Amino acid sequence: MKRRRRSRDDPGRRLARSIIETFSAIALIKIHVLLGRPLRKWRTTWGTTAAERQRTYPGDELLTDPKWSYSHAVTINAGPSEVWPWIVQLGQGRGGFYSYQALENLVGCRITNVGEILPRFQHLEVGDAIRLHPKAPPIPVALVEPERHLVLFASDAGSGEATVWGFHLLPLEGGRTRLIERGGSTHGDSVRSRLAFGRMLLEPISFVMSRKMLLTIKDSASASRHDRAR
Repeated sequence: MKRRRRSRDDPGRRLARSIIETFSAIALIKIHVLLGRPLRKWRTTWGTTAAERQRTYPGDELLTDPKWSYSHAVTINAGPSEVWPWIVQLGQGRGGFYSYQALENLVGCRITNVGEILPRFQHLEVGDAIRLHPKAPPIPVALVEPERHLVLFASDAGSGEATVWGFHLLPLEGGRTRLIERGGSTHGDSVRSRLAFGRMLLEPISFVMSRKMLLTIKDSASASRHDRAR
């Protein structure tokens, strides 16, 4: 008797893949924390060109004196109108963050990463709140230009803490998109503030999660275009 092949969507395979991805992410974070300084330039400029790093993007002015910042980029084989739906539905309790879901949920994020466009999360306005964690303060939308820019910004004058997180879609020839992720943070003088918003831990952790997110968005948007063309 022939044994049936397990499908790629078999629960056992999904669980095994999730476990492997989670331990891989933990290992990557440990490496980046331990090799913080030697890998910093690569982490904070991943995927970008010199011109893209020097360019000013909407939202940059919100964080006037960041303690640390970064620019990441990927080229996507889909137009901005096809990439935007994946960006605009980001968030806890929304479309997720397309990153290491099991790892995020280990720290109580309650994330569910979706593999489809969700119509109910396709509209954002300035002032709308995007959550990263159910118990953490949300990050308000500071700027939104559909199919071009989405910028989140939160600040606390009392503590001196602030963070900006932006997504910028640049059209390329051939119906492709250059997706730029730019962000940064500043912190107060307290040990708690330095640990929570400083670059020593937050920068390497956010890089590992962001890189996975960008690559997933790239694959999802490209696959959606391919499916529509069939």
